[in-house]
Order: sequence, then C-alpha cells, then structure tokens
Amino acid sequence: MKPVRVALLGCGVVGTEIVRLLEEQSDDLAARVGAPVELAGIAVRRPDRVRPGVPRDLLTTDAMGLATREDVDLVVEVIGGIEPARSLILGALKTGKSVVSANKALLAEDGETLFAAAREFGADLYYEASVAGAIPLLRPLRESLVGDRIHRVLGIVNGTTNYILDQMDTHGAAFTEALEEAQALGYAEADPTADVEAFDAAAKAAILARLAFHTPVTAADVHREGITEVTAQDVAGAKSMDCVVKLLAICERVEDRGVSVRVYPAMIPRSHPLGSVRGAFNAVFVEAESAGSLMFYGAGAGGAPTASAVLGDIVAVSRNLVGGTSGPAETSYAALPVLPMGETVTRYYVQLDVADQAGVLAQVAEEFAGHGVSIQAVRQEGHGDDAQLVIVTHAAPDRALAATVESLRTHPSVREVASVMRVEGDF
Repeated sequence: MKPVRVALLGCGVVGTEIVRLLEEQSDDLAARVGAPVELAGIAVRRPDRVRPGVPRDLLTTDAMGLATREDVDLVVEVIGGIEPARSLILGALKTGKSVVSANKALLAEDGETLFAAAREFGADLYYEASVAGAIPLLRPLRESLVGDRIHRVLGIVNGTTNYILDQMDTHGAAFTEALEEAQALGYAEADPTADVEAFDAAAKAAILARLAFHTPVTAADVHREGITEVTAQDVAGAKSMDCVVKLLAICERVEDRGVSVRVYPAMIPRSHPLGSVRGAFNAVFVEAESAGSLMFYGAGAGGAPTASAVLGDIVAVSRNLVGGTSGPAETSYAALPVLPMGETVTRYYVQLDVADQAGVLAQVAEEFAGHGVSIQAVRQEGHGDDAQLVIVTHAAPDRALAATVESLRTHPSVREVASVMRVEGDF
C-alpha cells in the first residue's frame, strides 16, 4: 500500500510525543489505517536543538516548503499561536492537503477562514486536541450528536486553574501560593496569564459553542473573567453552602434569541459531578434534547494526552485518504447571534458586611427588588461590627444582578460588599 506521508510542523513537547507514538505504534497504525503512516519531514525553528528520539535527517526550517511539498499527504500543526500557523495551514489546504491541528487560539480567532479553505479545496481539517487534551469531546459533538439538538455545554476546560482552585479549596492555600505550586509542578507557565485570566478557556468555549450550535463564534464573542480575583473568603463562602468554586466554560442555546457563551469562576454544588473534579483534570457536560446529559472526563493537557488526541485525528484523516473520502464538513448554517453577558440569565451569591441594626435586611431586600431581582435564600451571621448578610438570588439577567451589587456598594447600611460570585447548578 502507498504510505500516508505526514509533515509535522513543530516539535516541542507535543510534537516529540507524536514522533514517538508514530514510531512505536507504526505496525498497529498501518493495520488500523490500511496503509503505512510515515513522517515525511519535521519543521522546526532550531534544528540544532537536542530532541531525543527525533530523526535529525527529517528536520527542516522551511515550514511552508514542507507543508506544500508534493509528496506530503497530511500536515500536522502543533506550533500554536496565530502566525505563522495560519499561513502554513492555509498553504497546506490550498494544495489539497488535509490538516490536523491542536491550535485552539487560531481556531477560536479565525476558524471560519480555515474551514472555508478546507471546503473549497476538498481537504479535511481535524482538531480534536484543541480542547480538553485526550478527552474525546469534539468528535462526539461533530459526529455522534450531530442528529441531536444540543442545549448546553458546561465544563472545566483548563487544568491549571482547576488545580489552583482545588488547592485553595482543599488546603486553604491563597491564590498566589497555589499558583506558585502549579508553576513548580509544570501545570502553569512562567507567564500564567493565558490560564488564570481565562484566555485559554475562552478560546475553547468558542470552539465548543461553534460545534454545538452550528454558529460562528470567536474568542472575542466570549464573556471572560479569570480567577485572579477569587479570594479565600469566596472559597470559604462556597464551603459554607456545600459548594466549590470552579472556572466554568458555559455555552447555552437561548431559545428564539441566540446563544450565550461565557467563562467565569462560579460556585457549583459539591454534589454536582463537576464539583468533584480535582487537580488538573478536565470534565465537560453536554446536555442534549434526546441524548440527555453526557459527561466527558479525563486529562486535559500534557504532552502525551494531547499527542494521543492528535494521533487519533491522524488515523481518522489517513483512513479517509486511503478510502478516497473526506470527513464531515464544518457547518455554521444556524448563524445564531451571540448574546451580551448582560442578557444572560444567572444567579448571584452576595456576602455583605452590614450595620447590625433593625431594618437592614428589609432595606437590602428592597434594593434587590428595585432591580427586579428576587432572593432565593438569605442568612444573617454575627453581631455588631461583624454582622454579615449572605444572599443567594433567584435567576435574573446578569445586567440586573450587577446593577444591584453596584447599588449596594454605596448603600448607607452596607459597609462592604465582601464577596460576589455567580452560582451554577441547583442546591
């Protein structure tokens, strides 16, 4: 059988694992694909760098030349970032070569251009590794559930932030301390901005929303809040309600109006399956009309898990090439509007330091009512200078909830708005 020739763009942690797996599993892969799968070349910036197990004779600095070479059938991009990855992928697609990518940032920013090129030139574009590492999530959305109507995707899609929040919850660590530990273990980069400010999770949310709702969604459409402002007081407040704080990516279809896509830290009941996701693991819930609730759980990052997802795409695309077919094309026919955060319906947890005097609770309740927000639960704690009100609202538009909190900050009976956090799930 004529082999499937693979060009690898990038050979860092993930790329090195891909080379290793292609070599170690070559016989099994050939049997699964129906033809040998072999490396045609590896594009790198620094060819003199030591890369154990990587054949030096395959290295080249001419990435575009490799991506468009006539004897290459499939291009695997694990460079990351926007450029030169976008130009290289488009170059490969325009020469009819199928592409496998793990590039969440590029897909979230300019996926429509890449998908259009794949359709125009009859090539596959697979990207399972771009979200949730080794967890098989995107292909079920794109293929297994394509006959269903998905209502909601809710999950933990960033392992670094989940590790930090888990340390704050289980060991009482402060944010800075938990971040330093995550960096020491290799979960967080030296510059952790993409993780802790939720840029990484927002890009993944955009990809999930696009697949789930057949609607073009970019990272810029995603409401994003990171975890840098989460305090020990927030975590303690969650514990008092038998909840835990998680950075959640939430993609929802809002009937007759559009879709809501957001990422923020929120309290979720410990009894919820997502509440028990520990360490650097990822987990995603998909709620569909006919299939019901499905949960996907596993390692969301790391060289080997990500390479596993890439290799799965390599096998799928190679099978298509051997069979003379192509995979399902991406669709965004629904073109639903992405709703602003202010129109999204959610709930708030609010902790207030108040003056311990008669009528304070009534005054605070009146402030909520004046903004059209009803209270689900209220608890008063302490006396004198230590008096606190803990309030959980019913669901309301986020704009009304935020306006209520701003009014409370200047209310004469409120000394301080000590903690504010959104609440997801029933408790």
